Amino acid sequence: MPQPNTRPSAATARALWYVAPGVAELREAAIGAPKPGEVRVRTLFSGISRGTERLIFEGRLPESEWTRMRLPTQEGEFPYPVKYGYAAVGEVEVGPADLVGRTVFALHPHQDRFVVPAANVVPLPAGVAARRAVLAANMETALNVIWDSGASASDRVVVIGAGLVGLLIAALAARIPGAEVTAIDIEPARGALAQELGAAFATPDQAPGEADIVIHTSAQAAGLSLALELAGREGTIVEASWYGDAMVNLPLGGAFHSRRLRIVSSQVGTPPPTRRPRWNSRRRLEAALKLLADSRFDALLGEEIPFAELPRALPRVLAPKAPGVGAYIRY
Repeated sequence: MPQPNTRPSAATARALWYVAPGVAELREAAIGAPKPGEVRVRTLFSGISRGTERLIFEGRLPESEWTRMRLPTQEGEFPYPVKYGYAAVGEVEVGPADLVGRTVFALHPHQDRFVVPAANVVPLPAGVAARRAVLAANMETALNVIWDSGASASDRVVVIGAGLVGLLIAALAARIPGAEVTAIDIEPARGALAQELGAAFATPDQAPGEADIVIHTSAQAAGLSLALELAGREGTIVEASWYGDAMVNLPLGGAFHSRRLRIVSSQVGTPPPTRRPRWNSRRRLEAALKLLADSRFDALLGEEIPFAELPRALPRVLAPKAPGVGAYIRY
């Protein structure tokens, strides 16, 4: 029977905490020795979720969502202070023999070492670099959105918002046989990224209409209004944005009803009902990691931030109009 590795255990680590609106700090974290069935992971990289973590950083997470947004590895309570994050990649230092030395992904906050149950880590598949694997949680979201959309062969698919998740969605949709996929964004510079991933690109004033599926990811009311304009008769609009505590005005008069448009919400908490009997979160995460075996996705990683500099960098990285589509942390 495989025996656990028994190297000495690090007693402490450092973790990022959100402590007040616009303020984060590194704090010492006690981790102790792994128990049987647990692993200790030395973090190599972690990914920043600009959407969710911006809301937490700004103190805009609605109280109604505090319980639903809580992660098993989270410490503290919303709104502050709270340790949050869910895209860590690292090397197993201590644990079952078949995991020691392997590079794994885990849904864990930004922390340089951590201990979790062995069942909570997923080894990276061949062809997926550790740095690129920080996109796994975002890829899970993109996969869920594609499932919720019902996009099929030869559909016209429009993705509004060419941020990190929007571009991942566009890349998956572009793999559907015959699909005509266009990413829409107000930043023309993102066109090269969309085209590299197999999708066409347009600014809002050039956006193609009569779409079978419109997927909205911009988290802006103007983007959702545009989605209503671009959907063809009886088309589907998938709302994949999350607005936190913001109210959204939407023009549901005019031809909205006569064109019989359908608005569908998409949220990554669980697989869609049609897949839930066969798909659990573990299977979906493993699938998302396999989808990242494509070096083109490296272009989405964005700025690399040293962990020690993270508290100072976050106000800039999480600013509403921060450049680039992503950012990640090197430990």
